[in-house]
Amino acid sequence: MTHNQDPTALASRFPNDFTWGVATASYQIEGATRTDGRGPSIWDAFSNMPGRVFQGHNGDVACDHYNRWESDLDLIADMGVDAYRFSIAWPRILPQGRGQVNEKGLDFYDKLIDGLVERKIKVFPTLYHWDLPLALAGYGGWTDRNTADAFAEYTTHVVKRLGDRIDALATFNEPWCSTYLSHWIGKHAPGERSIEAALATVHVTNLAHGLSVQAARAERADLPMGIVLNAQSIFPASDSDEDRAAAERSFQFHNGAFFGPIFNGAYDAEFESALGEHLHVQDGDLDVINQPLDWWGFNYYFPAVVQHDATSDKVLTGVGAMGTFDSDADAASRFLRLKSVPATTSNVRTDIGWEIRADGISHLLRQVYARYDNLPPVYITENGACFNMGPGEDGTVDDQPRLDYIADHLNELAGSLEEGVPLKGYFAWSLMDNFEWAEGYKMRFGLVHVDYETQERTIKSSGHWYADIARAHDVVTTEAAE
Repeated sequence: MTHNQDPTALASRFPNDFTWGVATASYQIEGATRTDGRGPSIWDAFSNMPGRVFQGHNGDVACDHYNRWESDLDLIADMGVDAYRFSIAWPRILPQGRGQVNEKGLDFYDKLIDGLVERKIKVFPTLYHWDLPLALAGYGGWTDRNTADAFAEYTTHVVKRLGDRIDALATFNEPWCSTYLSHWIGKHAPGERSIEAALATVHVTNLAHGLSVQAARAERADLPMGIVLNAQSIFPASDSDEDRAAAERSFQFHNGAFFGPIFNGAYDAEFESALGEHLHVQDGDLDVINQPLDWWGFNYYFPAVVQHDATSDKVLTGVGAMGTFDSDADAASRFLRLKSVPATTSNVRTDIGWEIRADGISHLLRQVYARYDNLPPVYITENGACFNMGPGEDGTVDDQPRLDYIADHLNELAGSLEEGVPLKGYFAWSLMDNFEWAEGYKMRFGLVHVDYETQERTIKSSGHWYADIARAHDVVTTEAAE
């Protein structure tokens, strides 16, 4: 183990009040999709459509967390981390998306949160991690403004019942994925391929975020509110004016579509001029969206390097949850006019094919804090790597590449802190192997290995190492207090 990976040395580079956590999401781990009144979600439908998910995998059982939550919380406590980031399944609370509340759904999260509080683990829920109630899809889903109102109603029910024990609440996880990846590229539910629909969902999602923040604060004014963005860390392929302009267009399209209205109360001018007609902005919307936030979350896995390409009729880029994709020529590609190029000369990739470039995480933080004056403190709400090794003959899981990946990114983040970035915490993705969306159970991101046949959990080498960092930080903090 190198000095850069020494848990005590790493822990000492982070402030005493820094939060160390692990993260999951409801559809990826809970299972029990037909239990205790839960309604179907768009991912239940999408997963069961032929050809949509690897080998027809679905979330019906997943990690069976719905039934194993107590032992899973014990596992989190044993790892010594401070906080747990999870998502609440909207279809468990409101099986039809709005209307009648399913009390058993709220009961589950009540027990889960009580269990976290008992174990002295901070509670970081997310209201939406992609499992839209299927009933709302029939009315247009995220393309329809009524879904924003429904989301605010859902928020009210959750905060009224659970808000007294929540340490920080996120409205959305990675809206890039639930808009562009789901409605433009078609890789995620509902699998649409329309830039017009995607841009409509961008604005409805932003509106839903603002309405949700208002609804949550109407119930509990002191609840720390935020949103989790998988912002793209974009590098121009060269210092040429053309490539720098391409990187700016890419930033506006992928990042500014959310950062702009949420933090500045306006869409970026070039983006809005080219594509604004598809956003369907109404009077007063931007004031609703532009709610002051207490924090924001940044999910980072890999960077993008873009090159101007005026002749291309396709846009190729590596961004968001799924890596490189190919989009037919449309309004977005005509606006972007770029192609992606390799982000590193080494071509080192994770098992899902994503390039590894640790300085991308600090690059984006430096960029957004220079660009937005009123950006609140940030948590790294997801960061991790897909490596698919399983238990060896001795039963241990040696996943040194994942350890290397996290260590390199933590070292970059320590440098960001030294530069003055108000970084408050780090959540590793993921606590355990789980349903990896369109990749099914083929791809593994966990610090904990899951045998999907037996549901046995085995902490990997990276998980033991990450736990050592959290414990070392506790020691450093205690010594500082004394």
